[in-house]
Order: sequence, then C-alpha cells, then structure tokens
Amino acid sequence: MSENTRREIPIEDGNAAEEELKEEQAVDTENAAEETSEQTAGSEGQEAEKTEEAAQDKAAESKAAEEQESERYMRLMAEFQNFKRRAAREKTDIHAYANEKIIGELLPVLDNFERALETKSDDIEGYAKGMELIFTQLRTALEHAGLAEIPALGEEFDPNVHNAVMTEQSEEQEDGKVSRVLQKGYKLNDKVIRPSMVAVIRN
Repeated sequence: MSENTRREIPIEDGNAAEEELKEEQAVDTENAAEETSEQTAGSEGQEAEKTEEAAQDKAAESKAAEEQESERYMRLMAEFQNFKRRAAREKTDIHAYANEKIIGELLPVLDNFERALETKSDDIEGYAKGMELIFTQLRTALEHAGLAEIPALGEEFDPNVHNAVMTEQSEEQEDGKVSRVLQKGYKLNDKVIRPSMVAVIRN
C-alpha cells in the first residue's frame, strides 16, 4: 500500500473517554437525584394530604362537640324555664290554698255573728254568752292557722316582742316588768306580726 492511499485510523484519546464516562455518570446521578426528588415530593404530598385530612377530621369533631354542647345548653335552658313556671304556679297555689283554709275556718264564725245580730232578745246575759262563744270560736280558728298571743303582763320587758309606750312606778313590781298591756301582741308561726303595746315599771 502506498503512502498516498494509506488511511489514517483515528485512535481515541484516553482523556476524551474519561470525560464521556464522567458525563454518563453525571447524567445517571442527575436522573437518580430527580427520581429521589420525585419520591420525596410524593412522600411529602402524601404527608400533606394526611395532615389536611387530620385537620378536617379534627374540625368536624370540634363542630360536632359544639353542636352537642349547644343542644345541651338549650335543653338546660328549657328545663330551667319550666322549673321557674312550675315554681311560680306552686307558689300561687300555696297562697290560694292557705287563704282558702283560713277562710273556711272563719265562715262558721261569720255565720254565728249573723245569727246573733238577727236575734232580737232582751236576754242581755244570754246575748253576752253567745258573743263569748263566738269569740272563742274565732280565736280557735286563728290558733289553728298558727296565731299565738304574746305573753306580756308581768313578764320581763323584751324589745323583740314588746313595744313600751309608757313607764309606771310601783313598789310591788321590779324595774323592767310589764305592768299593763294596752294592746295585745301576736305571733304567726313564731314570727311577730304585731308586738304587744305595754307599760313598763321604772322606779
């Protein structure tokens, strides 16, 4: 073969092959990084979805709890209103029945007064006896209703149940004793409704 027809066969440079290998490794590394990034992004997306679902579940539970508490509050308010109406009605009934009872016991006294006033008689003693019986009947009816006379005459003066309107001197009685009762006092079921009007000894 002559020199003119001889073809030169190129020989690859070792540095070029090394660079090509590096490029291939870089591409592989980049591809691996992209795959890892995609996997990480997918995992983060799943975590975000789970977090969002948990937040939604928590919000739903909170709303349900609020609705339940609101229902409980409304139910308690309704029960309280019913209790108030029932208590007011019972209080009114108690007053009505209390008045009915005392009036029922006083009606016979009223009947006897009417009979006494309609009776025309010159028997003064009999008339006085009838009045005494009516008075006893009236007092008994009031005692059944809880009325009690406050002891006063000869008792030690007590400002809680006695109202001193005057003082008197007496050698027979000690200071502070009630000498006279000008108006009787009464209690209703142990509550003073009218103190006794009295005179008290002051020597």
